[in-house]
Amino acid sequence: MNYPDWIWHNGQIKPWAEATTHVMSHALHYGSSVFEGIRSYDTPNGPAIFRLTDHNKRLYASARIYDMPMPYSLDEINAACREVLKKNGLGVAYLRPFAYRGLGGFGLSADTPVDMSVAAWKMGAYLGEGVLENGIDACVSSWQRFAPNTIPAGAKAGGNYLSGQLVAREARRLGFGEGIALASTGLLSEGAGENLFLVFNGELHTTPISAALLNGITRNTIMTLAQKADIKVVERDIPREYLYLCDELFMCGTAAEITPIRSVDGRVIGEGVAGPVTRQMQKLFFGLFDGSTPDEHGWLEYV
Repeated sequence: MNYPDWIWHNGQIKPWAEATTHVMSHALHYGSSVFEGIRSYDTPNGPAIFRLTDHNKRLYASARIYDMPMPYSLDEINAACREVLKKNGLGVAYLRPFAYRGLGGFGLSADTPVDMSVAAWKMGAYLGEGVLENGIDACVSSWQRFAPNTIPAGAKAGGNYLSGQLVAREARRLGFGEGIALASTGLLSEGAGENLFLVFNGELHTTPISAALLNGITRNTIMTLAQKADIKVVERDIPREYLYLCDELFMCGTAAEITPIRSVDGRVIGEGVAGPVTRQMQKLFFGLFDGSTPDEHGWLEYV
């Protein structure tokens, strides 16, 4: 991987290699970090960060859940995101605001300093070249999501993603593009790091936030765009077998954007290609960046 030249770290832009932390930092041992994944896009009006403020509000919400005091304000982190893009000369990029408990104690409840960084780098399609057009083959993982009142799924925290690593690595080992996890109830939850949408008779069906999933910002975007386009959105519990019965299926997230799923567990979904509703949602979503979909919600925050 080619790393960018510059990164924002603890209040200042510095060379990438100088953004270091001690090996005994709390977050390295206990997963005590929160983060966001954000994309910026080229638009007719210049580079814009998609839903920057919404993402960073969720960053602060995740920190609040984990009782992590944030050393910088929301406005300062928004400014840092813009600054690191400009310094690296990036338009289309992926941004990673990150807060973590640093060095200062060894116990689980140690009150350590909280350090922060914002990185930005070029990233294409998260699940591989051509997947937005051609889709992926997915599998249901043998690993389930955490049960309610164990680990807060509503926080985007580093430790939470150990679950997603198990799901994703198992899928890759078995030759699939991504894994799908069930909740502790045995009902559908989400992908390793993506939310799910199933299409039945032209309607979008998605699992509820009570199904141990992160309430994704791309998920919210899709639901909002669909409703505007008179596509019905149903949020409900979904049994596993409905993966095999739906007309279309796709994953979504900041990294994955809108990725069609052509098969699950070797069973072809629909015609085995992205269906008309999936394509329509891709057109509406990516249209936000080429101007063909009006940005009625102020989601584009210009660099």
